[in-house]
Amino acid sequence: MKKALLIILALTLAMSLGAQNKAGWPDQLKFMAGPPGGNWFALGTALSEMWSKNVIQTTSSTGGGVANILNADLKKGDFGFSVVSLVGAALAAEEDFAGKQIKNAVVMANLYTQYTYYIIRKDFADKHGIKSLDDLVAKDVPVRFATLKPGTASEFVIKAMFKKGYNTDYDKLKKKGWTFEFTSYENGADLMADNHLDLFAFSVGKVASIVMNIESSTPIYILPIGQKALDSLANAYGTTTFTVEPGVYKSVKEPIKTIGDFNCIVVRKDLPEDLVYELNKAMWEGRTGITAAVKDFGELNVKDALPTNLPVHSGSLKFWKSVK
Repeated sequence: MKKALLIILALTLAMSLGAQNKAGWPDQLKFMAGPPGGNWFALGTALSEMWSKNVIQTTSSTGGGVANILNADLKKGDFGFSVVSLVGAALAAEEDFAGKQIKNAVVMANLYTQYTYYIIRKDFADKHGIKSLDDLVAKDVPVRFATLKPGTASEFVIKAMFKKGYNTDYDKLKKKGWTFEFTSYENGADLMADNHLDLFAFSVGKVASIVMNIESSTPIYILPIGQKALDSLANAYGTTTFTVEPGVYKSVKEPIKTIGDFNCIVVRKDLPEDLVYELNKAMWEGRTGITAAVKDFGELNVKDALPTNLPVHSGSLKFWKSVK
């Protein structure tokens, strides 16, 4: 009997200490991932299981880059996936966030990179003397153009570059004879191969099989983007400049500057600092196991974890500044 009482007292004390350490923490968190079948959905499941085991009970739900920001701001979810450029647009109340004031959604951490590729048919580029995206936009040349469907991160960043980098948009370009398709990665590649497109633009990972598939069937160039346009987009939405190096793709013979974006986690600003600190800590310490589930997560690193031009949760700032 005495032994049982001692065990109960010990458990009570442990629970009391735990409650003291977690003052202000919610009972559980809701993580907003992505559509079933995609990388975000799989990664959200892996992260939620890891956080439940090491920090706090966490459930994973479906979501999307735009919706996750809005729902974190409205406290309909606690944190979830998005991309840096969408967070920048949300804070500026532009594009999909026009008329909305986002005050409670900030970045928890950048996870892995997104590169934007402007892939142009070699015959079209050679015929019109096009060596960069700057050249293409400046010339009075009709272009058969495609990107991914509206609402995707790809379409958003393509549209944003036209507006912020070159002071133009779909309607203005249509007056120059441009035509626009909104399609999938695979269908866009087929349209390029069948010579139904001159230019296909999209965002994807650092080493992308879709780019390799396109260049295996169609002679292409990947167009570089001028630094002035890249800086304009960065100042507006927090993107950066990435470089596609020679050797990654057979069509790349010299370094190519392009839009750099990051898949990130957005989090409620009003969550306790120590809770968000522990979420980051567990994610960093458990990165090997998570990478086994989703390979792209292996890009997580101390140098890039904090965005430079966007608000970050104080718990994230404290953790990533402490990592050596």
